[in-house]
Amino acid sequence: MKFREYIPYYKRNLHLAFPIVLSQIGQIMVALIDNAMVGHVGTTELAAASFANSVFMIGMVFGMGLTFGMTPLVGTAFGNKDVKSTVVWLKNGIFTHLIAAMGLTLLMFGVYLLLPFMGQTPEVLALAKPYFILLCFSYLPFILFFSFKQFFEGVGNTKMAMAITLSANVVNIVVNYVLIFGKFGFPELGLIGAGIGTLVSRIVMPIMFVVLISRKARFLEYFKMANREIISGEKIIQLLKIGVPIGFQLIVEVTAFGIGAVMMGWLGETPLAAHQVALGLASFTYMISLGVSQANTIRVSHQIGLKDFKAMKTAAVASTHLVLAFMSIAALAFIGGKNVLPYLFTTDVDVVRISAGLLIIAAVFQIFDGLQVVMLSTLRGMSDVTAPMFIAFIAYLLIGIPTSYGFAFLLNIGPQGIWFGYLVGLGTAGILFYFRFKKNLRKLSVG
Repeated sequence: MKFREYIPYYKRNLHLAFPIVLSQIGQIMVALIDNAMVGHVGTTELAAASFANSVFMIGMVFGMGLTFGMTPLVGTAFGNKDVKSTVVWLKNGIFTHLIAAMGLTLLMFGVYLLLPFMGQTPEVLALAKPYFILLCFSYLPFILFFSFKQFFEGVGNTKMAMAITLSANVVNIVVNYVLIFGKFGFPELGLIGAGIGTLVSRIVMPIMFVVLISRKARFLEYFKMANREIISGEKIIQLLKIGVPIGFQLIVEVTAFGIGAVMMGWLGETPLAAHQVALGLASFTYMISLGVSQANTIRVSHQIGLKDFKAMKTAAVASTHLVLAFMSIAALAFIGGKNVLPYLFTTDVDVVRISAGLLIIAAVFQIFDGLQVVMLSTLRGMSDVTAPMFIAFIAYLLIGIPTSYGFAFLLNIGPQGIWFGYLVGLGTAGILFYFRFKKNLRKLSVG
């Protein structure tokens, strides 16, 4: 197709993606704000936050992955104008996600007992443990929010989650400011204050969803209709068949970054703090690409429901163009601002120096990160989730992590060696996801 033929698709994709992008920015801003505020308390506190968040994220993204499985199912039913199936997925999805979240919360409390065996310094561990407990308590409300979010995005409403996320961000900032630094007569709690801020904001998020739903007759009708449906073992299995592979795929990716954080801790507090700074910046750009990609999943699933495979392909390619263009700009920003951006999070000169070196590598892997996330979103819209799970396992754990260890410790390159492994893993994943997409197109006879 010629460029001008993609323009309507760019517009539609961006219109759908913009609220999701703002919502994703809001999600990552919670972590960035925590890092920025905690980083100005001390390097040890920043390292502890990095360690605790890296470990907790492994469990959290699995729950998020379970909720992501609802979007293509809801989207396909909605695109096919099948209201009954749409609300059936709502009823069974929320039930499945709540039960899973309760079990996963208990599992994360079990992981807490393993924190002392992960090779961190006593100072980092002492601060990380109570912060990790607060993150565990935030798990269930966070997953409930995502269950609501994925349903409404499946039916094409992306604005509610955006409004809630941005509002919760304000709550997080206020609570952080008061409790981290001890303002207005409250005690100065440091990292614990940041954990309380995160917990409070995540409790507020599903409550706000309930309030907004109750005030909109059109949204409330979905839930009234869903209440009349039954819990179906068959539907739960279908949800899990899509959600579990997505969850494991996300676990594999986050585990790779989590293992990288643990290895960075072996190099000392300063490299671990620098890792948190650089990763926070890279996560910000990733979240914007993820927002466009999640809109892409919705567009692809709607076109699948309509059986318009040509429009599905065009929408996916248009999203790929948008993501790669943005990530190219982000790469240039990282290179140009490598010595300035870290000062947003810390005044420690050594942390800034190491962060600058990591941002050079992050600039290179922006393109591959964008390619893998947009290709993966297309495959999810097609409900193709099992093969991508295995691709992710090979790319991140069998290729990326050994590369990180080899460059960092065997070749003595240090912190940048760990991030070079990230580059190799993301590059492998992006290319393999692309070939999987092309294979699916051939099956649908779309050239």
